[in-house]
Amino acid sequence: MSTAAAPRMDDRAEADQDAPDYALEAQGLSKVYRSSGGQEAKRALDSVDLKIPRGSLFGLLGPNGAGKSTFINILAGLVIKTSGVAKVWDYDIDRQTRLARASIGVVPQELNIDPFFTPEELLEVQAGLYGVPKAERRTDEILELVGLADKRKAYARTLSGGMRRRLLIGKAMVHNPPVLVLDEPTAGVDIELRRQLWENVVELNRRGTTVLLTTHYLEEAEELCDRIAIINHGQVVAHDEKRSLLGRLDAKTLRVSVKERVETTPEQLTRFDPQIVPLDAAGEGAPKTELVIAYRPSETDAGTIVGALYEAGLSLVDLSTEETDLEDIFLQLTRDADASAG
Repeated sequence: MSTAAAPRMDDRAEADQDAPDYALEAQGLSKVYRSSGGQEAKRALDSVDLKIPRGSLFGLLGPNGAGKSTFINILAGLVIKTSGVAKVWDYDIDRQTRLARASIGVVPQELNIDPFFTPEELLEVQAGLYGVPKAERRTDEILELVGLADKRKAYARTLSGGMRRRLLIGKAMVHNPPVLVLDEPTAGVDIELRRQLWENVVELNRRGTTVLLTTHYLEEAEELCDRIAIINHGQVVAHDEKRSLLGRLDAKTLRVSVKERVETTPEQLTRFDPQIVPLDAAGEGAPKTELVIAYRPSETDAGTIVGALYEAGLSLVDLSTEETDLEDIFLQLTRDADASAG
C-alpha cells in the first residue's frame, strides 16, 4: 500500500489507484473495561467486524451504551482496544499509528472550543498542532466550506450553537484527513441550523471525504446515509446499503378514506383485517370512515386491496401508503438483540 499523503480535498473525488477500497476497517474488534469500584467488567465491543467503503456517507446507529463512542474512540486513538484489528485508510492503528491518526478527523459531541479565540485562530492553532506547514494550511478554504468565512474574526463565544458545530468540523479538517467522523453532531441544534450543518457535510462527502456519522435522529441517517450499520450491546446486528436495509421488513400500511359509514368489516375485506376508524368530516362527499390495513408486500399488493374495497361497494375518497422506515428496522433489530442477550 502506498504511504503517500492523502490527496487534497478537491482532488479526492478522483481517487488514485493507491487509495484503499475501505476507509475504515474493523475485524474482531473488542473492548473490555476492567472492573473497578465494585463494578463488574464491561464488554463495550464484542468482536465487531465492519468495513466502511471509501467515499461513503456511513451511518452508525445504536441506543445509548451500545458501543458507538467506544468504536470511534478506538479509531481515533483515544481508547486502547482489548483485541482485534482496526485500520484507518488501510493503516493499522497499532503498527502505523501516526499515519492512521493523520488520516482521520473526529468531531466530538462536546463543544470543546476556546471561547476567546476566533475561528481563524482556532483553525491555525489546530493546524499547527498537526504539524501542517503554514504554506500548506487551508484556513480560508475550510472557513468557506463550513460557512464561517464571514465570522473568521469573531470570538468563538459569540457564535451560535450551529456555528460552533460547524467550526468543530472545520477543526477536524485542518490536516486534510480523508476520513471524517461525526459523533452526534446535531445534538441540541435547532432544525434550521441542523439543515445547514448537513449541507456542509454532504458537500464534504461530495468532494470525496468519507463520512462516518453517529446520530439519534434516525430520519437524518435515513435521508443522508448511503450505508448503515446498527450496533447493540457491542455487536453489529445489521450492516447493509440503506435501500436493502429498509427492505428487510416485509410490511406496509394502506390508509383508505371512504364516503360510507362503515361499522363492521365487509366480507370482501375480512382477510385483510382492517382497522375501522370513524371520521367526523362534514359536508357532502366528505369521507365518513378510514380503513387502516397492514399487509405484507410479499403476499399481496395495494391493487388487490383496492379491488376488494370496490367489490365491497365502498367509494374511495383518499388513499395513502406508509413505507417501512429506518426507525422500524432499528426498533426491530435492537429488540431482537435485547431478547437474544436476555
